[in-house]
Formats: sequence, C-alpha cells, structure tokens
Amino acid sequence: MAAAPPSYCFVAFPPRAQDGLVVFGKNSARPRDEVQEVVYFSAADHEQESKVECTYISIDQVPRTHAIMISRPAWLWGAEMGANEHGVCIANEAMSTREPAAETEALLGMDLVRLGLERAETAKEALDVIVSLLEEHGQGGNYYEDADSCHSFQSAYLIVDRDEAWVLETVGKYWAAEKVTEGVRCICNRLSLTSKMDAEHPELRSYAQSQGWWTGEDEFNFSEVFSPAEDHLGCCAGKDSLEKQEESITVQTMMNTLRDKASGVCIDSESFLTTASGVSVLPQNRSSPCIHYFTGTPDPSRSIFKPFIFVDDVKLVPKTQSPCFGDDDPAKKEPRFQEKPDRRHELYKAHEWARAVIESDQEQGRKLRSTMLELEKQGLEAMEEILTSSEPLDPAEVGDLFYDCVDTEIKFFK
Repeated sequence: MAAAPPSYCFVAFPPRAQDGLVVFGKNSARPRDEVQEVVYFSAADHEQESKVECTYISIDQVPRTHAIMISRPAWLWGAEMGANEHGVCIANEAMSTREPAAETEALLGMDLVRLGLERAETAKEALDVIVSLLEEHGQGGNYYEDADSCHSFQSAYLIVDRDEAWVLETVGKYWAAEKVTEGVRCICNRLSLTSKMDAEHPELRSYAQSQGWWTGEDEFNFSEVFSPAEDHLGCCAGKDSLEKQEESITVQTMMNTLRDKASGVCIDSESFLTTASGVSVLPQNRSSPCIHYFTGTPDPSRSIFKPFIFVDDVKLVPKTQSPCFGDDDPAKKEPRFQEKPDRRHELYKAHEWARAVIESDQEQGRKLRSTMLELEKQGLEAMEEILTSSEPLDPAEVGDLFYDCVDTEIKFFK
C-alpha cells in the first residue's frame, strides 16, 4: 500500500452547476475493511489554555469551535470530509510527492480537515487555519490502522464555501493554493497545481531551489517541481466524467459521478474501497440552507446518500457512530494498532447484508438497489422543496432529518 489511495473530490460552480448552487462531492478511498462513522459535534466554548487531543498529538484549543458534521475513519480524531454550520466544506487527499512524508507523529491531513472546519467561517479562513497549523506542528504519522508498516502521505485539500473554493496542496510544511470561483475542479491523489497560484508559502520557491528541483530561471510549476519523477499527469479521469455532462451539474449528477466505477472515481480494488462518500449543496443565495449528504457506508453505488442540515437542535445519530474504546483503544496506546477492534456501527452492520445481497443475487440485488435509490430519491425531492421554497426553513422540521433517514434505512435492511 505504498501508493496513495485514489480518492477524488470535486466542486462545480454556477453556471456549470444548476440554479445558483455550488455542488461539492468526495469519495473516500481507504483500506477495504476500514469503517467510517458520521458524527455531529455541536459548537462549543473552551476554557483558556485548554488543549485538543488530535489523532497523535495535542495542540492548543481555540476559545470557540463551530458545529461540524464529519465522516471519518472510526479510529482517528480528524475527518476525511465534512461541513460546518457556516457552509464551509473540506475534503482531503493523501498524496505522494518528491519529498517523502514524515513518519514522525504530528498532525494528520485528516486532523487538519477537522481543525479547519471547527475554526473557520469561510473557505479562505479555513485555508489560513490549516497552513498556520501546518507551519506550527507539521504533518506526519500513519494514515492507516496498521501495526506492520507506516503509511505516511502529504496532503491536498479542497476547501469550499458558498462563494469560492481553494485548492491547497502541501509538501511537508510548504504549500501552494489556487482560488476557484467558476467551472469544475477535481483533486485526487496527484498534485494538480501548475503555475497559477494565488497564495504560497513564503519559502516555497527557495526550498525547491535548495533541493535542486527548480533552477530559479524556468517558470515555477508546482506539480512539475514537486511530483515524483514518473507522475505529474494530473487526475483527469474524475474531472472528465463530471465535465462531459452536457446538462447543468446537480446534486444527482454529483452522486452519479461518485458512483462511477468505470471511470475509476468509485474505487473497488483488491486493497482499496470507497469506504464513504459525501455531497454538499451550497446555495449562493444565503437565505437558503446548505444541505449535506453522507452515506456512512462503503461503495456509493450500493449506498444511500442521506441529507443533513445544520440547525440549533440537531438530534444525534448513535447508529452511525462506532463503538468508543476510550483509553483502551489500540490506536491510542503505544506501540499503536496492536489489535484491531470491531469498529462497525449499527448502520454499517445492517448495510453489510445489502452489499452481500447485491453481490450474490442478481435479481434480488437489482430489486434491492432500485428500492434503495427510491428511498434516496424521496430525500432528494424533499430537499429540493426546501431549496425552492420561499418560506423560511423551520428548524424543528429538520433537526432529526439525518436521524430519521438512517433509521428508515436500517429498518428497510432488516
């Protein structure tokens, strides 16, 4: 598993995206047997000088953290993808670059996703949070729950709000970023930034020169300078599959793209599986709510995207939360990962039955899948009504939205 897993994330802006909506999507490719949980954390105030315990290290906490909804590998603190109450969405990608990633335990790219969501009200603020924490603490440590070898990677991020997106790519503490406000953008497990950079680490170019990777005379092209020798092709498979859509890109288009195995966007290989997926719709009109869809289960082509909206009184969903092992968790004890506990949550266990049926029985599998898509469609239609309604959203009506969808799905599988 030396190579970074081929995850994809996307953003589409109007006019390519429909009706003044920004549409964001992410497939999380991870080791096949890893469980992802979907967890809501409410906004919170913190005592002065308190610390926050990330996956491997503790850092200074901030006075207030925002409400977040995240999808994460159940053994770690951070997030593969998520959103906050201010309409900021972040996803990250593990990447291999010319500079090997540090094995020393520091912040994981996934920790930085969660820290960005907890501390920022806009995409640009989240970018600033991530790069300042990167400068202060560095990135490093094992990306997988694996006692036998350390899989460490550099990170890229797609950071999106209602107005703009930032593509942030990092090599150690060095980084570059590009602002995106139109069209379609895709990031994957390869560097994508070229010579168009809107922000960068102040010592980025001098560092590249000191390593002998850039002469100082040619045009500075981030991907060419920092990609491994054999690999600066960019990730076109995903972008092509979204860009070839002739109609406007909708939430349904994004879900279909994430389900596309033929293009490689939905990974199902010997080592890796798309273990969770997420799609967010961010209306540029601020009177409409942002809507975030999470599967909480592997393989989006066999999963249901379930909607979530931030309101003050969100009903917690224990059925998408993995068991908590506290200080006895093998991920928290050193040496780490000496055992692998069963991290499956209730939704994951119920969904295993559905995956088995779809794989083994063509006729029953087809019927099951079409019923699952019908359930999803009902949710999409209800959300469409909320987005097109001229009435203000009633928070009481959507506080238990995700809870109810998960509950319905589990009952259906039983």
